[in-house]
Amino acid sequence: MGISLLSAAPRQLRAQQDGPASITGTVVDSHGLVIPDATVVAKNQTTGAANQAKADSVGHFVVTGIPAGRYMLVVTAKGFAATQKDVFASTQPAGITVALSVGSVSESVDVEDIAGNSIASQHALSQGLLDAVEPKSEISGEFIRNFTPATTDYSEIINIAPGTISYNSNGVGLGQGTIYFRGFQDGDFNITWDGIPFNDSNNPTHHSWAFFPGLWIGSVDFDRSPGTASTIGQATYGGSINLLSPKIPTEQSIQPQVSYGSFNTLLIDGQYNTGMIGPHKNIAVSLDVHRMTSDGFETFNDVKRNGGEIKVLYNPSENTTITGYSGVIRLFSNAPNVSPYRAQINTYGWNYMMENNDPTSAFFQAYNTNTVPTDFEYVAVHSLLKHGWLVNVTPYTYSYNNAQYYANDPGGDTTGLATGANGSSGWITEARCSIAVNDANGKVPPCAVDKVNSYRKYGETSTISQTSKYGVFRTGLWYEWATSNRYQIPSDPITHTDDATPNFHENYWTNSYNPYVEYEWHATKKLTITAGDKYAYYTLDFKQYADNGKVVGTLPGNAPFITSSGGFGSNLPSASANYRLTSYWSAYGQFSKGDEIPPTSVFDVAGGGQEVSQLPKPQLTSAYQGGTVVKLSRLTFDADYYVVKFQNSYIPFAVANPSNPAYDLNEYYLGPDSLTQGFEAEANASLPHGFNLYANGTVGKATYRGTGVPSGLNVTDTPSYTQALGLTYQSRGMDLGIIEKRVGDYYDDNGSYHNQVYVAPYNNVNLFLNYTFRKQDSIFDQSKISFSINNLFNSENITDVFPSNSPTPVGTSAYYATTAPSPLDQINLTAGRSFMVTFKMGIFPNHHK
Repeated sequence: MGISLLSAAPRQLRAQQDGPASITGTVVDSHGLVIPDATVVAKNQTTGAANQAKADSVGHFVVTGIPAGRYMLVVTAKGFAATQKDVFASTQPAGITVALSVGSVSESVDVEDIAGNSIASQHALSQGLLDAVEPKSEISGEFIRNFTPATTDYSEIINIAPGTISYNSNGVGLGQGTIYFRGFQDGDFNITWDGIPFNDSNNPTHHSWAFFPGLWIGSVDFDRSPGTASTIGQATYGGSINLLSPKIPTEQSIQPQVSYGSFNTLLIDGQYNTGMIGPHKNIAVSLDVHRMTSDGFETFNDVKRNGGEIKVLYNPSENTTITGYSGVIRLFSNAPNVSPYRAQINTYGWNYMMENNDPTSAFFQAYNTNTVPTDFEYVAVHSLLKHGWLVNVTPYTYSYNNAQYYANDPGGDTTGLATGANGSSGWITEARCSIAVNDANGKVPPCAVDKVNSYRKYGETSTISQTSKYGVFRTGLWYEWATSNRYQIPSDPITHTDDATPNFHENYWTNSYNPYVEYEWHATKKLTITAGDKYAYYTLDFKQYADNGKVVGTLPGNAPFITSSGGFGSNLPSASANYRLTSYWSAYGQFSKGDEIPPTSVFDVAGGGQEVSQLPKPQLTSAYQGGTVVKLSRLTFDADYYVVKFQNSYIPFAVANPSNPAYDLNEYYLGPDSLTQGFEAEANASLPHGFNLYANGTVGKATYRGTGVPSGLNVTDTPSYTQALGLTYQSRGMDLGIIEKRVGDYYDDNGSYHNQVYVAPYNNVNLFLNYTFRKQDSIFDQSKISFSINNLFNSENITDVFPSNSPTPVGTSAYYATTAPSPLDQINLTAGRSFMVTFKMGIFPNHHK
């Protein structure tokens, strides 16, 4: 993030002035030396129109021929952080000075602020950047605000980007979203919040319905590569989805909002921004609170969420910015631990999940609950020192505590789907499920599971950089310590009585270290070369308690617990180059290596300890990518070709067969190496009369490679193609949009066996209609009414299948088999058509002045 500066302006320069206006000034560095050739973008804060100017050889710039009024000035220059300044344009402008600080690779500004004179870029839903060194899509805040539902989350937002699959079976933002891109599953890629990686501690997966709802997301920087050496996190393996919080507004406002839609979904939200306050006008605070309730698309899959966040900006001096953030979520849902069965969907309907009138069914709503509180806090300090040195330090902490209770179905001596519309009617009885009855017979109660997945993390990201006439030097460290508690205990769902012996119980502690160094060499005015190295190292210390045999079983000497530890490390170099062919056209190339920490299940073996005598290296990828970015007045275009080699890939598999001892757990298989290659492109075109067209497409192939793998076998969840097409109209306060996403066919696996289930191509169409009242001298500026339809044509699509039947190997192959379909296959589907209407009131107390 760049340092935000506020420029005071006399009242007589307000928008009421007549005639064309201008903004003039000089761009300097921290020592007061002029910066030539800086790019200056002035964005009108009323209309959103942007004009661009270029600083001359002595740093002077003039933005002319614009209406008088308030503008957000965004100034960028190679090697420096983008800086924003709140200014007024007038017919008699006073010269201003804009000071830039040293830049950082992780810094981003909103897409709208860097669009410049490109009309297509100003209205782009997703686009690349001219200074990119890897395949990236910058997803704009305009897209999030106008072309996603009010309940959206990041899994829905990134679905606009090339090569991505995303769905939520219970409705947009109403459950745990599923994401794939380029064959990478969740856990194979980073997700960060304002530059801080976050993920589960047992494997680097994520939860789209917790931590950061769409209401809190300002824009997304989607990096489809392992990144450069300064890219941090436990899963740079496939790429990074970088979520960015909105900038704190510099003007006071109150913005209440209410949304109501299908499935009895109600969202109430309130936001308050103080504007710049304090004696020196150097403090700003943004607050947001919301409550969401929904019955969900799936039957009785209810969701309730309360959340609040606060973000504080403090500028103690011109060269230092301190940002504090805290976000808290309290989530409750009735989601079970399984997807609906194929037979249930076929018999009882597309939206079947649970029922609430048969307590003998494992699908009884009261037996399936999730209570998930999360919190996330950080303090970011950015300080520009002498001689061009910049220090960024961000200590943080966050926690996740999922207390889940769910019934198992079927289990014990039952087979197949029961006869009633309530799933396995007759299965849950006290005679079968009580602890006393089962203990007396020496059995483990199989009817329900009391589960906790809880962790607290503390960490810090630190970067030191220095700019010279040759380029930018960066070095830094990401360190994180995590403590975790996880267990699953057999339980009686009728009485909620837990057994004395768990399925498993473990405490563990993880240390993550990512020291790095890199140099961005400005070889010429057009050529930038960046090279660096990172060492990724992780330690795990375990305390595993004796269990009923599900994981570690009885421990040596009947010990109550056993301890073990291990470490993983790998060296990750990167090199990239960007060449500016013209002022509007660039090309880039990249080599980088990414890693992913292995799942903690490598310690889940009988008697405790690790699976192998020497722990494996982290999972690795080697990526070779090249691309180009073009930005014209009415067209933006970016494209890339990628080749990615997977190594040491752990493949997660949800066990859906009740006769398998690991039923209701995830198993991990060390998969073969694979090679993924393909072509991606996206474009935005500004058409006449306020219309804009967006399109993207990806074609590719991912195949496993290794001994025993038949040639051409496909990596799971890697579609043969993806396409997105969006037509929007934006003018006079109206925002209309229709967006289609198409996904080509792909395969699902069955444990260590591949290509077991074929998933047919499918598509989804969404429609959006908004009107925003824009009048800068009105107290009700930015008031808005929105209407959206998700899945306009109510398409019923299967997105994933988890086979119940065991695979039948073909010959002696360890990877190739056939799996017969079963009525007990678990099915993931797209949610049905839904509507949502939103009323948002903008209250700007100072506008009438």
